[in-house]
Amino acid sequence: MSFRKIWSVARKELLQSARDPLSLAMLLGVPFMMLILYGYAVNFDVRHVRLAVEDDDHSAASRELVASFVNSTYFDLVADLPAGADLGRFTERREAKAILVIPEGTGRDLAAGRTADLQLLLDGTDANTANTVLGYASAIVAAANASRLADAGGAVELSPIDYEPRVWYNPELKSTNFLVPGLIGFILMLTAVLSTALSVVREKERGTMEQLRVTSLRPGELIIGKTLPYLGISLIATVLILVAARFLFGVQIRGPLLDLFGATLVYLIGSLGLGLLISSISDTQAMAFQAGSLVSMLPAIFLSGFIFPIRSMPPLLQAVTHIVPARYFNVVLRGVILKGAGLESYPRDMAFLGIYAVAVLALAYARLAKKEV
Repeated sequence: MSFRKIWSVARKELLQSARDPLSLAMLLGVPFMMLILYGYAVNFDVRHVRLAVEDDDHSAASRELVASFVNSTYFDLVADLPAGADLGRFTERREAKAILVIPEGTGRDLAAGRTADLQLLLDGTDANTANTVLGYASAIVAAANASRLADAGGAVELSPIDYEPRVWYNPELKSTNFLVPGLIGFILMLTAVLSTALSVVREKERGTMEQLRVTSLRPGELIIGKTLPYLGISLIATVLILVAARFLFGVQIRGPLLDLFGATLVYLIGSLGLGLLISSISDTQAMAFQAGSLVSMLPAIFLSGFIFPIRSMPPLLQAVTHIVPARYFNVVLRGVILKGAGLESYPRDMAFLGIYAVAVLALAYARLAKKEV
């Protein structure tokens, strides 16, 4: 494989991409797809919040309180944590969205008519969901207080249950902290897939692809030369977004920069491979744009958890989200940027991104090499 040949193709691609703006007429089909996805995927109701409980009291009153949360249908009990558990690690791995901590002596305080202090820990990376969960918890605690007063029949004066909420990772519940990492995944998917697909199809429309095939260029050299410019452009776009997020919105990268770069690189390789695969089955730029938008841009917006909670979608759409790479990339991005976690906290998400990148690149190479034979 010749580096000189790869650089020649990459340099030619950079010059061509600078002189060929995307036609705005191709955007006419996008609103239709948005309408379909909006109708089925958008749901701002938050249900089935993953709840973990650290019950240090183990009394009838504490069990009744936990049952109140679960029976509300807003929360799903996913773990019963022992005393002294690493709660930060538990939420860092996204095993729970909320953790209810019931201290020892809660039942005794309630029986004596004293105030019982509880703690609710929330993952605030998604500000909208966290605000909604806070409202649910307040309503449940208020209902528990009303039930206790009704059971007492007004014979004694009872102190209300008092709980102290703490929001981790996004204490101010700023929506920008939640949206900016997801925006990175959307922009990178859009840039990588569409630009790569259109660049290869453009060669077909101009007839220059046949000229490239009769040269000494190997399929691998052509693929690498075509994708390297857009890999660089996408990485530059990532840096610009992060810089703008830091100075305009105050979003800080709390995790390792090297881990962030590694996850972005794997995600981009898969996106570029998808663009090449689309170019291998498209004969016109219009067809490539429509196909690229269908399989990349729209799912990255609506089916990745970028804006809308996946657990609030219908079961069929929830199943579809498992093949959307932006879903896993958003999890890693928010973990590194907001939670300060490393890639070791997200082995399954990184494994999927790696498998996805290898699979689409292999398919793209097989199709492009076959056409050259």
